[in-house]
Amino acid sequence: MAVTSRRLLRTSLLTALSAVLVASAATGAAQAEPSRTPAPAAAATVFSDTFDGPAGAAANASKWQIETGDNVNNHERQYYTAGANNAALDGQGHLVITARRENPGNYQCWYGRCEYTSARLNTSGKFTAQYGHVEARLQVPRGQGMWPAFWMLGNDIGQVGWPNSGEIDVMENVGYEPSTVHGTIHGPGYSGSGGIGAAYTLPGGQAFADGFHTFAVDWAPDSITWSVDGQVYQRRTPADLGGRSWVFNKPFFLILNLAVGGYWPGDPDGSTSFPQRLVVDHVSVTTSGVAPGARR
Repeated sequence: MAVTSRRLLRTSLLTALSAVLVASAATGAAQAEPSRTPAPAAAATVFSDTFDGPAGAAANASKWQIETGDNVNNHERQYYTAGANNAALDGQGHLVITARRENPGNYQCWYGRCEYTSARLNTSGKFTAQYGHVEARLQVPRGQGMWPAFWMLGNDIGQVGWPNSGEIDVMENVGYEPSTVHGTIHGPGYSGSGGIGAAYTLPGGQAFADGFHTFAVDWAPDSITWSVDGQVYQRRTPADLGGRSWVFNKPFFLILNLAVGGYWPGDPDGSTSFPQRLVVDHVSVTTSGVAPGARR
């Protein structure tokens, strides 16, 4: 989700096998075997949340922090609230982010009194990823003006700003495209509406809001590959940037949010019903079985 007009613990499991000494059966002399090619590292889950807990509980504070406020940059209409007001466990292993057309706290937005409330969570200061398989299993909301997203920002955003920090949008959906999701990268010289990405559309007119789907990136040095339900639909490398800077070989933190309105999705209209929910079944980051120095 771009933070302009349209827009975490570094973990890389690297291993190498040392040369193995074997005893010579014939002479008893110790001889060194030739060096072997480094074996791929075993995959390991370095971040996981399956959102187990009682209904109404807030997200695990050791993994997620709750952002608050509005977003004038995208001209979104919601106010992101604290606690479990708009983001709570359902007691069935899900986190539910709920957008409501209400403002009991009298929150003020860039355009005046906020019309909607919702939630945005991130792992900044709690977890960063650098490479691996990053995925979330989600059921998106439906309706004009809905804008759910699962994405990542460079952990150095506080020092270098956006878009120099880089942004990896694992999944974005805008309500007027019920069958389509987008995967995008943003960086210096290719941000906002100039982000580089592709779309994935379900066959046969199916809507993403009708059920759960798994959205993922496989991220390695100089390579990011997007998939939906295991189906790869795009791969990006520095060669796609036309000489511009690749800013994705560093730690990023994770973000989940449900925006309402904005430049890209447009605002809700009379056809949009509330409340709307982004239901999150799980989020995980798994290190890839990549040998030392390997590139994808």
